[in-house]
Amino acid sequence: MAILKNFFSFSGILPGVLLIISCATLTQDIIVKTNASPDVDFNSYKSYAWAGSAKIVFDPIGQWEQPTLDTDEEVKFNIDKQMREKGLFEVEENPDLLVAFAAGIDMTFLELKEDPDSNKQVITNVPKAALVIALVDTRTGYTVWLGFAEGEVQKQQSIENIRARIEYAVKEIFRSFKP
Repeated sequence: MAILKNFFSFSGILPGVLLIISCATLTQDIIVKTNASPDVDFNSYKSYAWAGSAKIVFDPIGQWEQPTLDTDEEVKFNIDKQMREKGLFEVEENPDLLVAFAAGIDMTFLELKEDPDSNKQVITNVPKAALVIALVDTRTGYTVWLGFAEGEVQKQQSIENIRARIEYAVKEIFRSFKP
């Protein structure tokens, strides 16, 4: 009976461990950096509004962006979620902060990588994607917080993987934002 109980305990943990390992592999290339104005009291901010819409990328043949997923809306959804978790709420008028984001791709980015056949470093084309999120104080007009995520372009990913990468990047960007 004890063996059966231990088996069920282990089998309940196993899916969670596999999920963590697969997510870590899926997002291991994403690097995040943030900067905050040192003179700003972030506790004074209670509301936000969107500064405008940003187009992530024009990808007419679906080389990297899944054509059935609106990546812009996915990024916005995840930013909204993080803002709510930080105690900030979207308003129509008189926001404390404006939120802006932009993303882009550099398809010509070059990087040294090890060739598995020769174990030598070779220059390789590794397209990079980046997401920038800015919070602007509406009273002063100054950017008070800026977050940046960069990762390798993942061609033809599943919608689930794209969502996981976006969610991870946005969550990691907002990790240092502590009002």
